[in-house]
Amino acid sequence: MYFYEFVGFIAACMALNALAIDVMLPALPHLTADFLLKDPNHAQTVIAVYLAGMGVSQLFYGPLSDCFGRRPVLIGGLLLFSLAGLLSAMTTGFGLLLTARFVQGLGAGAPRVIAVSLARDTYAGRELGRVMSLVMMTFMAVPIIAPSIGQLILWVAPWRWTFGALVVGGVLVLLWSILRLQESLPLERRRSLSPSAVVGGYRMTLGSRAAVSYMVALGLVLGAQMGFIISAQRIFAEVFDAGRHFGLLFALVASAMAVAAFTNAQLVLQFGMRRLAIAGLITLIVLNLLHLVVAWHGGEPLWGFVFIQMGSMAMFGFLGANLNTLAIEPLGHIAGTASSAIGLFTTVLGALLGFAVGQSFDGSVVPLTLAYVVFSSAALALVWGADQGETVENHHTGSLQTAAIPPDPRSGLSNPWSQV
Repeated sequence: MYFYEFVGFIAACMALNALAIDVMLPALPHLTADFLLKDPNHAQTVIAVYLAGMGVSQLFYGPLSDCFGRRPVLIGGLLLFSLAGLLSAMTTGFGLLLTARFVQGLGAGAPRVIAVSLARDTYAGRELGRVMSLVMMTFMAVPIIAPSIGQLILWVAPWRWTFGALVVGGVLVLLWSILRLQESLPLERRRSLSPSAVVGGYRMTLGSRAAVSYMVALGLVLGAQMGFIISAQRIFAEVFDAGRHFGLLFALVASAMAVAAFTNAQLVLQFGMRRLAIAGLITLIVLNLLHLVVAWHGGEPLWGFVFIQMGSMAMFGFLGANLNTLAIEPLGHIAGTASSAIGLFTTVLGALLGFAVGQSFDGSVVPLTLAYVVFSSAALALVWGADQGETVENHHTGSLQTAAIPPDPRSGLSNPWSQV
């Protein structure tokens, strides 16, 4: 793969998770009706169990990929993801649906872990931050269009067909992996799968103060984001009576993330990941403190909520790539295991916090806005106190770690970054 295909592939791997969450948001009321759920909030469990499965599975995919390589582990996970999606579409009971979704989450952990590991195998420093920003910009198109895809499916078919989109997506990335992906982890860098080696890898990850600080901060930020995603359908429908326009409004809000991620890719080489992360968190806190004052007094117009929410989601365009890169940057020698630990913790913490925010919905946007303020403030404290001595940022151009991505022979240049 050349550079642009590599970025697209990494984005596609990560986008599967966004598709698996967002495509079914318009279908949640249909699940409530079909399964005779007493509380509409219970339908949100199909998202929470998926995230829980994905979080737990990441504990294993990192060490497996450090031992056997990235490619075979990724292919196995994508196969499980696709089969579980097919099973989800065929279930007749809510309990069975939750089980299938959990299994699908188990498969989804592979592309989540391997995508970050592939990027870290190949790039370092601020260049890694730029790569991840471009990846975030690309895969953020999925949250923008996924609810609209789900809504289109519901117009012509039952809600079960929303899982068909996941099967198609999983199979396409699976074929892409089989046909085009080359192994990025050479044999001499493989690690043993012995218990002592695995435990040692996780001990090194958790022993890095910088990595843990950024990891927890990312989990808190994801908790606020998941709180919005889980609550979005009910907020637009019940608070603003705009349920019919949910897909369009959600796409409008999510589009701010893609714009911010592109901007971050342009700024990260100049200002560095940590500065941009701190600026993003401060902006997020101030913006939602103002929103909390407005929401507390009621009478907020739809356009005001959309405007403020776009600002909040734009900050995630800065925070997602930067915090994730800062967390894994000092752990390149155990990228798979580190990616597992970071993915597991941030996904589970984000899912639990987001689920709690969703369950606290009371017919207003106050619980969501308060969560933004609290979670972002805690994340800022962690980032501010992180040990910078452990985080190695290349303050110029970064460094190419391996030759996993060959230069484009048409360019006549040896540096893939010259194509950007």
